This record gives sequence, C-alpha cells and structure tokens, in this order.
Amino acid sequence: MRRSRFQYSLQLGLGLILAFQCLALTAKPHANKPEKTQLPEPVIQAFKQANVPLSAVSIMVTPLSNALPNAAPSKPRLSLHANAEMNPASVMKLITTSAGLSLLGPDFTWRNKVWVDGPVKDGVLQGNLYVKGSGDPKLVVERVQTLLQDVMAKGLREVKGDIILDGSVFDLPHQNPASFDDEPLRPYNVAPQGLLLNFNAMLFKFTPDAARGEAKVESEPPLANVQWPSSVPLSAGPCQDWRTQLRGDFSKADSVRFNGTYPKACGEQKWPVAYVEPQTFAPRMVQAMWRQAGGQLKGQVRHGFMPAQVTLWHEAPSLPLSDIVADINKFSNNVMAQQLFLTLSSQQGAGNFAASKQVVLQWWAKNMPGHKAPVFENGSGLSREERSSAQALTALLQLAAQSNYAIALQNSLAIAGVDGTVVRMKDRLPNSVVIGRAKLKSGSLRDVASLAGYVEGLSGQSYAFVVIVNHPNANATRPALDKLLEWTVQDQKK
Repeated sequence: MRRSRFQYSLQLGLGLILAFQCLALTAKPHANKPEKTQLPEPVIQAFKQANVPLSAVSIMVTPLSNALPNAAPSKPRLSLHANAEMNPASVMKLITTSAGLSLLGPDFTWRNKVWVDGPVKDGVLQGNLYVKGSGDPKLVVERVQTLLQDVMAKGLREVKGDIILDGSVFDLPHQNPASFDDEPLRPYNVAPQGLLLNFNAMLFKFTPDAARGEAKVESEPPLANVQWPSSVPLSAGPCQDWRTQLRGDFSKADSVRFNGTYPKACGEQKWPVAYVEPQTFAPRMVQAMWRQAGGQLKGQVRHGFMPAQVTLWHEAPSLPLSDIVADINKFSNNVMAQQLFLTLSSQQGAGNFAASKQVVLQWWAKNMPGHKAPVFENGSGLSREERSSAQALTALLQLAAQSNYAIALQNSLAIAGVDGTVVRMKDRLPNSVVIGRAKLKSGSLRDVASLAGYVEGLSGQSYAFVVIVNHPNANATRPALDKLLEWTVQDQKK
C-alpha cells in the first residue's frame, strides 16, 4: 500500500529518534581464546581518538560460506572480544525479526476483524460494533481509513450502540512511557498494544508562508475533541533548534499549544510526538475518522472486550511480515519490534513478554545449539538489560543467510549511505567504497554504538559483520566503525 508523505515521515521520525539515557556499560572480554586477527591500525587510531579502549569493543568479521546449513562455519577474518556479552542496542532487532521470519514466515499477516452484536437493517446497527486488534504493528492512518470505509461499504453506516476497541490479544501491564529515560513524548518510548493505531503518535507539519508571516500547522491523524493552532508566527534567523523555538506544550490531552515562533529559514519540517494520554488515543482517532468517513454513532468509542455472541462483519489483513520487518530494521522502529516480539507468543495464546522470551529462546536452542542465547527484555534493543555477543550475532547472520527467509531479512536492512538509519554515511564519507556495499542494522543508546549485517567485499566475498561498543564515549566511535567497514570492503588489499 502506498504511504502518504505524513506516514513516511512519521515512520522515519520514529526510527531515527534514538534514546540517550541508558546506563554506562563496559564489556568484559573473555580471555580464554586468542584473537584471530589484530585490528587494522587506522581502526585502532580511530578508537583512540574517541577515547574508547579496545576492552570496550567487540568485533567479528566472518566470510559467508555457500555451504549447506550443517557445514562447519567459516573462520573469522577478524575477531576481538567476540564472546563478550554486550548491550547491542537496536541490533537486537535482528534476533527478533529473524525469529519472526523463521517461525511465522515472510508472508504472515495479522488479521484485523470487525464484529457486530446485533442486527443491521438499512445501514443501522442495533447494537455495538467491535474492532478487535491482532497486534498489527502498522495499523496507520491510511489503513484505519480503509478499514472503516470497507465496513461502511458492506452496508453499515450508523451504530446505535458503542464502538468498542478490543486489544486483549496482548496481556500487558500498564507501562509508564517515562520509565526508560523520562521522555514520555518521544515516539521511541511508545508502548505496544493489542490494538495499536498510528503508533500512538501525532505528526505535526510546519509549512512557512512568508506572505502571511506565519507557518501553517497541519496534524495527522484526526483526533476527536483535540485542538491545535492552525498557524504559528514566523521568525527571522537561521534554522537551528526549531523545536525548542516553537515552545510546544503537549501536556493536555485535549489541546496542543505552540507558544513560540517558527524560523522561516527552516522550510517545511515535520515533528512526530507521542500522544500524552496513550489510553485515549485510539478511541479519539476512531471516533474522528468514523465521523469523517460519514459514519454516525449514537454511543461512544471506548476500550472493552468482545463477547462470545457476535457476528463477523469485516476482516482486513495487515501488510505482510516481510514489509513489517523492513520498517523495523531500516528505520529501527521500537514499538513495531515489540509488537512482533509479542506476536510470537500471542500465536500460542499468551501475548506477553515472558512467553515471547521463551518462544525465541526455544527457537534459538533448536537452530543455533552451542551458541549462547541472548538476554531479552522486550526484543527491541530499547533496554538496559538486553545482551548478546558478536559471536552469537554472527552465528545468527550466518544462519539467516542460508535460510528460506534470507532475502526478506537482507532486504530489510539499511543500505550504507543510501537509506534508513545509515543514510548519513553518504554525508560523512560521500566517496567511501562502503556506499551501497553494506546492508546493516545500526544501534545507538547512550553508551552504546553498534552495527551488524552483511558487507560485500571488492573481491566478491560477502561477510557477516558485527561490531558493538559499550562505553560512555560510544557515540564518538562512528569514525572507527566507518573505517572498520572500509577495511572489510577493501579485502583485495594485502
């Protein structure tokens, strides 16, 4: 399905906004095995310039083999503290998406269903309408709009009772969105839900109108009984921290305020914001969009549970899992990753984090015996607790490369200097040999920087590539990671 500009911007914003409040983490390397290869000198110097000791770095670069899955793994080209358990940040998404593709299949879809508990005559439902969520990670504005239009197209335009939203496919405790880093309005902190609509986030677009001396303000999705200004005054000067200049106030559930100005020099900009009252977001959105589509409602839109005696009115599939995984990995979408992680257990009747951990650990033990299992919290990498090693992640990449979901996983990774979370490499190193030759999942938290994926050498050899840094200066190590990628690509040099 074609994405609107708003939805693309929201997806990108959700993926690119990263958390910065993780506790300091320092890896303790295993010393029981000698290292295979010493780090290239330019890489060593880059880590020194970042003031990061090599004891805080874990690396493994391994040639991919065309051998059968049961063949002996290739010997590493480079290995440094590869067995150390590290916090990989969003690189953990590689494990969640690989397990999801393996267990569910690339063509898997979530089924969003609409039910009625009374008769429908002349377009009028004498009873309640139920929208039952399936855990769909990407039930965004366009797809909600299509869902409601399809309900009406089948002859239901008025509800005499309530519209009831049922998200019971997941059994989750209340989650404080500020618990991770005290940033509850950051979209990356949105909590998963059985019926998650538009990532529980609003997207504001600002468009300068110099003739009027103001910037037009647009917002998506529509929300019932929520107001925001249609414009804000323009200001002169450079485009710097425009969000701070706007002085946005998102503290009230029924209104949004921008008490500052918008720099004319910024041109058009977009600002995704998690809704301050998550529990009322879906009801407000459905109410507004139902009426917007021409539907009538006697009662209210509310959360609830679907009774046993109901009739299926409409069923709509999600996007295929291969598309969902692409959004998760290319844009590092945390809540989508958690939705997938929870789905792995909801398929067996218990959609919760504890059950999903067991599902993935069982899958790991079956497919990668002898490789130490990761430590999970929510499957997204937005965690202080999650752990894996470069060696284990390398084994995962080798397994995936020989699997029936290899293409889906590789296509989900961001291409260095081209798209996703590693597009900025083109700005840092416009002429780098790595541009277009590496498919990567990046990870970034305070004290964590990581990269993992597949790299194509100039020789034609492909490599599984993993590097994890756990150190207070981790985010200063991007030049070192760039040099490591370049060294991997330049495999013809002796």
